[in-house]
Amino acid sequence: MVRTDKMKLGTFVYTFGFHPASWLHPASDVNGANDFAHLLDVAKRSEAAKFDFMFMADSPAAAVGDPKALARIPTKMNRFEPLSLLSALAVTTNDLGLVATVSTSYYEPYNVARLFASIDHLSKGRVCWNVVTSDHDETGYNFNREGLDPHALRYERGNEFVDVVFGLWDSFEEGALLLDRENGVYYDKDKHHTLNHKGKHFQVRGPLNIARTPQGRPVIAQAGGSEPGMDMAARTAEIVFSLASNIDRNRAFYENVKNRMPASGRDPDDLKIMPGIVINVGETEAEAKAKVDYLIDKMHPDVGRLMLSEFLEADLRDVALDKPFPMDRLPPAPKGSRALFDELVDFVRSGRTVGELIRHYAEKHTGNGMTGTPAQIADYMEEWFETRAADGFILMFPTLPSSLDDFVRLVLPELRRRGLFREEYEGKTLRENLGLSMPVNRFAKTKEPAR
Repeated sequence: MVRTDKMKLGTFVYTFGFHPASWLHPASDVNGANDFAHLLDVAKRSEAAKFDFMFMADSPAAAVGDPKALARIPTKMNRFEPLSLLSALAVTTNDLGLVATVSTSYYEPYNVARLFASIDHLSKGRVCWNVVTSDHDETGYNFNREGLDPHALRYERGNEFVDVVFGLWDSFEEGALLLDRENGVYYDKDKHHTLNHKGKHFQVRGPLNIARTPQGRPVIAQAGGSEPGMDMAARTAEIVFSLASNIDRNRAFYENVKNRMPASGRDPDDLKIMPGIVINVGETEAEAKAKVDYLIDKMHPDVGRLMLSEFLEADLRDVALDKPFPMDRLPPAPKGSRALFDELVDFVRSGRTVGELIRHYAEKHTGNGMTGTPAQIADYMEEWFETRAADGFILMFPTLPSSLDDFVRLVLPELRRRGLFREEYEGKTLRENLGLSMPVNRFAKTKEPAR
């Protein structure tokens, strides 16, 4: 069946770009981590291109591990708290959606509900919460824990957390604010509701002390390829950041998650599957490849070793770069993303060396990678979109803003020529631009119809 909708696009933001060596690129702003002007510039360029959103990845902790390697990786060691950043971007942009990562493991539902509702009002309906349960020990040490809670417990808590936040966002019904000066009535008391949630992990009375937001509630994003992750996405998410490494695997993931949605009473069109893809584009293949090689050559091997060691929980410092990856260092199951773990396992089983794995990880260490000419990249994206392996893409530009500029200058015109991407925004809210339905307030829908 030919698609009639348009491809969705978002800019994935680490401060300097997705590549670990991006801060070393001469086109990057080495002071950008603490300079709002740099991130506003990335937002403005994304908005001018009519992208759907800007996606702020985050972990609420600095990294732990090899100090020598960490001194070469600024991304997790020096960056803005995402909701503070979103608040500033909300009042300095006009149309771009704003996505921030907040963990259900280290916040309280009431805080999250209030923070995101406030930013949705500040942005006039453009905010999205990327729901994560966290997947690194480094975070737990700052929140009264010895490392990371078990996977099942994190998802159990996460599901209840999201349910409570949704309930709090329904505290005020649509139209609850009467603003009746003549009679001195600010809101309709019959359209203001107390949640009274008492569950295994949370006890939250409510109500939330902020009006229903322009989107009904903020958009929900989520990533995760595990069974609990896919169940959670089918039940609650409206954007899924997928990490499958090839089109067949992602098409199966796409179908799997969307087929779970009717069981929760949801329309599959209310969920956009958006793989993260690393884009390197040049006027020629050689030019594009040269951009990849430049950054890989800039990345110190200690950085690659550290990243792999953290993810695989395996100390690789004693393994020679020219030797095959030691299979006995692979854990039986991932601590974090299942999709990314499967990608690495497939690679090392082919007999590749540690050095080759580091290079592979540098090219596309959390998702798909595409290097080539504008036509080649547009072909790649079109095939994924038209065959329903994706509803769009979260673009993980190696450097910011230079790789973003390359994409906008070279690839975007080709996508528009093929009728795959918008010329102008369709609406004013993120929900409208993504083509998502408005959520129904749980209290309003249970009322008896008027007779």
